[in-house]
Amino acid sequence: MANQFVTNDVGKKVAVILPIKEYEKMMEDLDDLEDIRLFDNAKKESSERVPIKEAFKKLDAKRKKA
Repeated sequence: MANQFVTNDVGKKVAVILPIKEYEKMMEDLDDLEDIRLFDNAKKESSERVPIKEAFKKLDAKRKKA
């Protein structure tokens, strides 16, 4: 199934309709990229070492706030 577009009265594309599997894959990829961004930012902010369990707790807390 090809992507479908929703257009306004003048024919300008205003939305897209994706197959659900493509949407889910895209959301997973975005989540992975966010994890990478958070990791990169954490490396820049401090040279302090944090236990992995604590790091995951912090990542989960940041995700829940977003």
